Amino acid sequence: MTLPLLTPVEARILGVLIEKSKTTPDAYPLTLNSLAAGCNQKTSRAPVMNLNDSEVLSALEELRHRILVMESYGGSGRVLHYAHNFGKVYDLPAAAVNLLAVLMLRGPQTASELRANCERLHHFADASAVEGYLDELANRKSGPLTVLLPRQPGSREPRWMHLLCGEPIVEATPAPTAHNSSELENRVAQLEAKVAELEAALNRIEAERQA
Repeated sequence: MTLPLLTPVEARILGVLIEKSKTTPDAYPLTLNSLAAGCNQKTSRAPVMNLNDSEVLSALEELRHRILVMESYGGSGRVLHYAHNFGKVYDLPAAAVNLLAVLMLRGPQTASELRANCERLHHFADASAVEGYLDELANRKSGPLTVLLPRQPGSREPRWMHLLCGEPIVEATPAPTAHNSSELENRVAQLEAKVAELEAALNRIEAERQA
């Protein structure tokens, strides 16, 4: 069964709940204030958001209807707390849940970046182990949850992105224009000419020494 897509706010909330369940277990499940603060963090978040309580509550209500978030009153019995149910709803192992959380929180990343950024949530032996989980998520029979993006110019590794909010919009790399190609050819010709001049000068010096 294909699950409905998440909105960016819903994905941010789930990412924060998954993250905080591992990094601050004593404060989990989270209150609305703690959850909003986690969503609006200025570090380890891409993009940075500035959500108000009503926006967070609206998204929480939708997630609760889809059983992705559970409510409880905690020990005080007065303040609502929120916990995620992401792994059970999507039928995923813990390692995959944590990888998706980091993708939801930080945006597209390489396998090496994911391994480093996921260290507090789950330890992966190497980048190959990360790629193994990402490949499984990309080839799920019920629908892919990750995708390998085209390699960016100048990058050594391609980045991965989650598909929980839908297909990514990939900007095409501009093709070389005739003007740029001609300019490059002219620069190469100039360099070749200079190399030829240097070789000729060296040959003259060597000939004078031998004379």
